[in-house]
Amino acid sequence: MREAVIVDVVRTPLGRGKKTGALAGWHPVDLAAEPLRALVDRTGIDPALIEDVIMGCVSQVGDQSLNIARNAALAAGFPDTVPGTSVDRQCGSSQQAVHFAAQGVIAGAYDCVIAAGVESMSRVPMGASAGIAGIPFGPKMTERYQKEKLHGTGGLVGQGNSAEIISKKWNLSREALDQFSVGSHHKAAAATENGWFKNEIVPVELKHEDGRSETMVHDEGIRPDSSLAKLASLSPAFDEKGVITAGNSSQITDGAAAVLIMERKRAEQLGLKPRARFHAFALGTCDPVIMLTAPIPATHAVLKRAGMTLDQLDAVEINEAFAPVVLAWAKELGADMKKVNPHGGAIALGHPLGASGARLLSTLLNYLERTKGRFGLQTMCEGGGMANATIIERLD
Repeated sequence: MREAVIVDVVRTPLGRGKKTGALAGWHPVDLAAEPLRALVDRTGIDPALIEDVIMGCVSQVGDQSLNIARNAALAAGFPDTVPGTSVDRQCGSSQQAVHFAAQGVIAGAYDCVIAAGVESMSRVPMGASAGIAGIPFGPKMTERYQKEKLHGTGGLVGQGNSAEIISKKWNLSREALDQFSVGSHHKAAAATENGWFKNEIVPVELKHEDGRSETMVHDEGIRPDSSLAKLASLSPAFDEKGVITAGNSSQITDGAAAVLIMERKRAEQLGLKPRARFHAFALGTCDPVIMLTAPIPATHAVLKRAGMTLDQLDAVEINEAFAPVVLAWAKELGADMKKVNPHGGAIALGHPLGASGARLLSTLLNYLERTKGRFGLQTMCEGGGMANATIIERLD
């Protein structure tokens, strides 16, 4: 029986995804190369043994076009014998890359593979690929959802409007959303102060126009002074009478992350100590209008596949695309919120679209190791009404 294991997982610090953000000067190919190279440096593995690099990236245009996975592998100094392929499952792109990589190991297609993700939202804005290519949905899909009139809408809507629909359906107040968001910042700030992100973050060098350079080691978007009063002052972003604001939504962010995945016996033959094994995988869907609730069926599916219940898990990382995504999921699953995003999430740390899946995995595994937990769940909503769910088991 072949087992897929995590030998190591790393990420860059996350920078605010705007022209003045700390990582805006980094080309996304070079940024993606940083965690790839770090995996080799940290483990000592010969990069020639890497059989593929599977990299999630959502906006595959401009600086992120022409198969960024292969380009990043070459930028990392890997031999030109190492191939790469790029994956788009929207926000879950690098989590799907992890699934493909681990499932390939289990199936016998790989012994050693890297799953990764990157997004430079300051250089390639969200929606850039749709703007270049035209209208992505097509008349037949558009007509279908105009006729169905789901959730009181006249058809397909943006994700912010989907978050408003979720808030109404699950009776989530503005105060509840803001309180959750403040907690995300405070937990992330505490984790930073205590050094709990240190093992997962690969420092990156920042060069300034005046010739100065400095090393970035912390996430840029965390606001330790976040408060209910400050968030209450923000105007709704998508509906003037709504509850979704910039403060209870994920941040636009730059970043990259990577996971070295191997067949367990092969890793041990090379003298590498596996940190965790993949226990179960699943997908979930919902309609593309409400769009962001698919982590609910994905969680049910992965728990069924694993033969587990939610209370058997020691930690959960669910992407904070918007606060109601997490709170609606928690209501439906009856989750213990003390186990959910214990180091904060995308509202505080940021959401570099294609990189977020691998970033969540890095945070989840390091938390399990620090607290001696055994099982962890990772899940995230994705554009179009989809979600990935993964259960990992920490290995001693």
